[in-house]
Amino acid sequence: MVVGVQRIALHIDGIDVDFSLAQRIGQEIAGKENEEAVLIAWSDARNNLHSPHGIQCEIRGEPGWEVYGRTHGGRLRISFNRDALVLIYS
Repeated sequence: MVVGVQRIALHIDGIDVDFSLAQRIGQEIAGKENEEAVLIAWSDARNNLHSPHGIQCEIRGEPGWEVYGRTHGGRLRISFNRDALVLIYS
């Protein structure tokens, strides 16, 4: 769980939400409160990919990429379709 970060969960049916689409939607949402929002960390569980990709461990039960996002300025966590894709923005 990301503490101190606003959490948004989206469920989208009828179309495949790939990383590119999720990023466009995420940037639109993140930009509502911060026009200079930056994608800090992300996970694509379906393809077993995440960034930063060098962090392979879990820290207290959380994936390393998610801890990185939270501790490096992440303020917004957007989950698509039950964490199939997760984006963390500044």
